[in-house]
Amino acid sequence: MSLVDLVMPKLGESIMEATILKWHKKPGDTIQQDETVLDIATDKVDSEVPSTAAGVIEEILFNENDVVPIGTVIAKIRVGASNGQSAAPAPAAPVYEEAKVVEEVPYQPQAAAPAGNGSKVRFYSPLVLNIAQSEGISMAELEQIPGTGQDGRVSKKDILAYVANKGQSTQPAAPAQPVAAPIAQTPAVVQPAAPVPVYSGNVEIIEMDRMRKMIAKHMVDSKATSPHVTSFAECDVTNLVLWRNRIKKEFEKRENEKITFTPLFIEAIVKSIKKYPMMSSSVDGDKIIIKKDLNIGMATALPSGNLIVPVIKNADQLNLVGLTKQVNGLANAARNGKLKPDDTAGGTFTLTNVGTFGSIMGTPIINQPQVAIMAVGAIKKRPMVIETDQGDTIGIRHMMYISLSYDHRIIDGSLGSTFLNAVSKELENFDPNRPI
Repeated sequence: MSLVDLVMPKLGESIMEATILKWHKKPGDTIQQDETVLDIATDKVDSEVPSTAAGVIEEILFNENDVVPIGTVIAKIRVGASNGQSAAPAPAAPVYEEAKVVEEVPYQPQAAAPAGNGSKVRFYSPLVLNIAQSEGISMAELEQIPGTGQDGRVSKKDILAYVANKGQSTQPAAPAQPVAAPIAQTPAVVQPAAPVPVYSGNVEIIEMDRMRKMIAKHMVDSKATSPHVTSFAECDVTNLVLWRNRIKKEFEKRENEKITFTPLFIEAIVKSIKKYPMMSSSVDGDKIIIKKDLNIGMATALPSGNLIVPVIKNADQLNLVGLTKQVNGLANAARNGKLKPDDTAGGTFTLTNVGTFGSIMGTPIINQPQVAIMAVGAIKKRPMVIETDQGDTIGIRHMMYISLSYDHRIIDGSLGSTFLNAVSKELENFDPNRPI
């Protein structure tokens, strides 16, 4: 009989930790290989963690709502027995050879680390920061809280214990010597309680869900990180619209996929990025990292009203049929909660379609660590001046506004506007006789 470690799995190249949402098993429960043990969440997507071995849950090392670093042991599975009864040893299977097998040693929690780490920057999980904000705890005060998490991190348990002790410490006590403590020191010891907000009128208060809190934090962080500039262009997409209307039934019959405008927009974006590669980059201190892999994110609305950005990997290597299948597959997975963590990782440029809900233009916020995001508005028929060799005339055209928000640290107005107009020209010059 031996113990197998169940570790927090790697969930994408940029994801370093995950929050435990729910345990489906408890100590003593039997578990089958690949059976779901727990649900976890990252700042991008929720996911299920399957068991790496069959056996009995021996020990669970973290609670629900704990934030756990990737690669950390989160539970131990006893193999070679069932429901606590001894069993004959089973033949060795390849999965057990690959798993980490350790001696059965009682789990010992890591000792609390002091808050002072010299000049080292201390990490705080979104959950801890939310609790600190709601309790009126400043960053300076948060730095003084001892942490029992990995590398001295402050856990949910630590900050809740601090809040409870703080509440007790602010209770008035009868002073033994009234003149012993100067009044001037009182403000430094006892901070005034945060005022309770009062809402007038007929209101309904809705608590943000976890994903909405993360979206809010990402948006604020992006604005604080990148000086945003937005440029606009108007493009005539009549040829593109007429072509899609003409071939969409045949396309669906042949490929068993509906073709939307999104893969056509992504195709134009990819062609333009190849001309201006700086648009697919990120900033690391004083360095500009140009991304050669063109991974295009597409903002997708969820039934809950929240937003998620699945990523089409290596979009420049896909033809229109491949792009269509990727767009439809990722959109359906997002709406049905079937996205995998890797489906939202590695994006280098993002497209958002604000026209889906009727907006004619938008000023999107950059999806960090990217440096640009494009928004396409609703396509509207309008009378336009058409220039011909025989002179100007008026015609009904399908028109659309597109906008580009970009990071002014490395992209100036010249490059941003040039790229935007390059995308516009790709859409306007669409071949109406293009074969499927």
